[in-house]
Formats: sequence, structure tokens, C-alpha cells
Amino acid sequence: MAKTKLQTDLEERGLIAQTGGGDLSEVLSKKRSMYVGVDPTADSMHVGNLVPIILMKHLSDAGYTPYLLVGGATGMIGDPRESGERQLLDDKTLKHNLACIKSQMSGLLNKKDLKVLNNADWLSKIKLLDFLRDVGKHFTVNQLIKRDIIKRRLETDEDSISYTEFSYSLLQACDYLHLHKTYGVDLQIGGSDQWANIISGVDLIRRKHGNNVYALTTPMINDKTTGKKFGKSEGNAVWLDPKKTSPLTFYQFWINTADENVEEYLHVFSFTPLTKLKTIIKKHKAEPHKRLAQRQLADDMTTFVHGKLVATSVKKVTDILYGKKPSSNLTKTEKALLIYEAPSLAISKTNLKKGLNISEVLVLLDLVKSKSEARRIIEAGGVSVDTKPVGIDFCFNEKTLKKDLTLVKKGKTIGVVYKNN
Repeated sequence: MAKTKLQTDLEERGLIAQTGGGDLSEVLSKKRSMYVGVDPTADSMHVGNLVPIILMKHLSDAGYTPYLLVGGATGMIGDPRESGERQLLDDKTLKHNLACIKSQMSGLLNKKDLKVLNNADWLSKIKLLDFLRDVGKHFTVNQLIKRDIIKRRLETDEDSISYTEFSYSLLQACDYLHLHKTYGVDLQIGGSDQWANIISGVDLIRRKHGNNVYALTTPMINDKTTGKKFGKSEGNAVWLDPKKTSPLTFYQFWINTADENVEEYLHVFSFTPLTKLKTIIKKHKAEPHKRLAQRQLADDMTTFVHGKLVATSVKKVTDILYGKKPSSNLTKTEKALLIYEAPSLAISKTNLKKGLNISEVLVLLDLVKSKSEARRIIEAGGVSVDTKPVGIDFCFNEKTLKKDLTLVKKGKTIGVVYKNN
């Protein structure tokens, strides 16, 4: 069977790790109904969750029907991890997390009518004896304990696995079976670390009904500079929720991608056509100091997650904070970003009438520790207001602060002064 453009694109981007039920050409031979499962362990996804969602987006744009499965039931148990059991969530927290993730996914896939399902709606109704008879009998303990994580967890008593977590794979198989019978879903997508759980559903459907269904997994992306999984950090995740990680911080995360990683990241995460990516990467390799590839990656990802308008504002604010552009013609969003990201000082109308000396402003912005330090730096020409150097007598008042917001720069550090209306 000849490769389709979609297959070639997905393979060249490196988005396919494993296929189940058939090879990739067979999986892509027709437009299928597909699903991705997300356990609501938090009220936002982070960048480490994105690769399966991006694969789903490519397929959705090609005409496949997407379903989002949120684990209201499995989220109460938790997928087995490398060590230790996951914290069990209460019902109120689960409902909040479910609503937040549903909203995020609908935006990422650009489908307001995205069908979102909660596996608590069917798993909570299964009786124990029915589960053991209708599902459990199709799996052997011999098979389950050979799975990597379970095998490692069984090696020591201190890190042993509970029956609750041990049963997770069977519950996920039940999900695929239910979605196949009820909605005709015949493709499940997930990260390669979920392969054993996903293939359990493929096997269960075949054994119970003789139907062939499919699975696609995406590769685990590693940071070549640290050896860690992509998006993993020491308690400092980069969230998709702008309230947890600001759009500018999100943008900077991608801008700071190491040269060793940027080509792979562009292929996997960006939706920019491959022909254009090749040109960008060629230019980047010729002039890496310009960071053209990182800028493309940051622009693409911020647009994907936060939208074009926010991405445009973030780029402008970045140029202001890290470049030499003045703070002119700012939108409401850009002003809010500047105030949030930089040391900021709101000046009341009363203080504007009295006037506020530049040395005092530098102290209030925490750009210096004292007025005497401020004086030394100002006299040395190290302070500017909206890119123009100022002297020790400069004062913020109704005459000098005509705009709603202005920038104060000490060396390379920028503070924001704005009117408190």
C-alpha cells in the first residue's frame, strides 16, 4: 500500500513510536474515531502531556473524529508509576480538574463540540464479580507482571505495588471496549509509556468480539542536554494554564530550547509545514546565534496553546523586556503581561501630583537596595526611562508620566511604572 501524505508527514515528524492492530498504513487507511485518555491528576495539562495531543490534532485536522476520555474513575486510582503510589483524589477535586482539562482540550483541538467522556459513568456501575468474569479472565497474571513498571515495583517490598494499581491496565482495557461498543471508536492514542495499557484494550476487544481495533503511541521525548524526559523538572512544570504558567514564561521556555534539541522539537511539536521547517533549520545551522529555530518553535507553541493574539502580544513584550523597543502603542493584554512579568510599581494620582523621584522609584521597584545605590548608578548613566537616560533630578509626575505605563531600566533589568487609575 502506497504511503499517504498524512503517513509521510507523521513519520518525518517522528510522531509515531508503536502501532497496534496493524501497521501504520493500515491504521491510516480510513478516517477513524479515535480517543486519548487523560487522568485528571491536576487541573491543567503541562508540556509533557502534549505529544499525544499533537498527534490527535494532526489526525483531527485530517478528518478523524476525536474523543477525549477523562478518567473520573481511573483518576481515583492512578496509573502505576516508577515508584510509590499516587495520591487518591476526592470527588470535588476530580470534578474541578475534569472541567479544566475539558476546556483546555477543546481549545487545543479547536473543537467546541469535542465529545468529552468520563469513564466513571460506566466503570462505577460494573459489579466486581462481572468485572472478574468478563474482563479478568482474559488476562493472565503472568502477562501483567512482565510489564516493565510492574516488574520493577515487584523487585523490592519497600516499593511493592498494590492490587489497586495492578488493576489499572484492566480498567483502561474496559474503557476501550466501552468506547468501541458505544461510539465505534477503533483507535486509541497515547504516549509510548502507556503501550502496555493501550494494547490491553486492543487484545480485550479482539478476544471478546473478534474485532480488530488499533493503537498508536507517540515517542517519549528526551532532553539531550540533561537526559531527562521532556517537560520533566524538579517541581517546576510548565503548565498550559496561563494562571499557573504565564504566556510569557511559556514562550521563554521554548525560546530557551538548546540547539541540540530544537530540530527534534520543531518536528514533533510544531504544525509548520515540513518544507518550511527544513528552510528554518538550514538557516539556524548557518547562524545559530540568531536562534531562528527557537523563535519559530516558541511562536508556534504559544499560538497553539494560547492563541494568535496572545502569541503576538508575548513576542512584543519579549522584545520590550529583552530588547530595546519602547513601550508604545501597547494593548491591554500587553500592559497586563508587562506588569505581571516585570518588577512593577503602581503610582496613585496623589503621588503623581506630589511627584516621585527616580531614586525612590528604583528602591520601590527593588531594582536597588538603597537611595544611595540608586544615586551612584544614575550618576554613572545607568538608568533610563523608556530608553532615554535620566539624571538624578528626574521625577515621575503628571507631566513626565503621560502614558498609562512606562519602563524604567537599570542596566539590563527592567521595571514597570504605571498609573493606578
